[in-house]
Amino acid sequence: MMLDTFDAERLQNLQPDELSDSLERGSVVFFPESPVALPAAEDLDFFRQELPQRLKLKNISFHPEDGKTRGLDSDDAEMVERVNRVLQTVSDDIAAFLGKTAPRLTDNWTVGTCSFRPLQEQGRDLSAHASNELIHIDAGAYGATHGDRILRFFINVNPAEDRVWATKGSFPELFAEHGERAQLGYRNAGPGYLSKGPLDHFRSGLIGLAAHGIPVLRVLDSSPYDRAMRKFHNYMKDTPSFQQQQQGHQEFRFPPFSAWMVYTDMVSHACLSGQHAFVHTSLVRLENCHLPEMAPINILRAAAIAD
Repeated sequence: MMLDTFDAERLQNLQPDELSDSLERGSVVFFPESPVALPAAEDLDFFRQELPQRLKLKNISFHPEDGKTRGLDSDDAEMVERVNRVLQTVSDDIAAFLGKTAPRLTDNWTVGTCSFRPLQEQGRDLSAHASNELIHIDAGAYGATHGDRILRFFINVNPAEDRVWATKGSFPELFAEHGERAQLGYRNAGPGYLSKGPLDHFRSGLIGLAAHGIPVLRVLDSSPYDRAMRKFHNYMKDTPSFQQQQQGHQEFRFPPFSAWMVYTDMVSHACLSGQHAFVHTSLVRLENCHLPEMAPINILRAAAIAD
């Protein structure tokens, strides 16, 4: 696990697949200065000052599937429109940056939410499964990923405070140590492990039809792979001995107006402290991977036929 820094000079001299390969190997790709334009100063001040008081859900998120923002507790149409506009612009700018610098990632990808996290992460007193302070690997973004990769791009827009992360390593090492204890069911499962059964196909088809009219219903979809990853996610958060162990533990500090991106299904992570950040989520197709053997779904499948 490492922090792989891409400053302005390195970005100007990128080699093909340099960014995407770094992500696939389990690095946190770090930009000392955000390569994506920040919102106007008055919009940032508005987000930092007003939105902590207007939070209805865990985060305030723009959903591109229907063009609406959720999590904002306000009946003020002008405020809602302003938040929606800023989040959509940040989302579009991140997508444009990745399309230019790492086209492998964006080929036929799924652009998910762009959210603003207005509260101090330290001491939020959330349930274990909802807490960002406990180290975990992400699972089931927007329902079912079916093995596609969960890519998140972060920008710290706090003018004075670092955003502090912790990790205990990447999926291959964590799975090797904790896979059996997490009871993921791969041992001697054979080549059919993680294959969708008739019920999964029926549910996915039904949800797909319904989602044509109500796009947010896609979050109800599931797959054997996503259930296995959710089980691993919950094992990490529910196991005090895992949270307390020092093996593989590292901490990173992301300064004001820096940015970073990571496959959060690959790299274990927790946000220990920090307030005011944009988070853009997308699903990168498994078939786009340059190093597919490093993808969690293929590591799980290989383990199921190893014996």
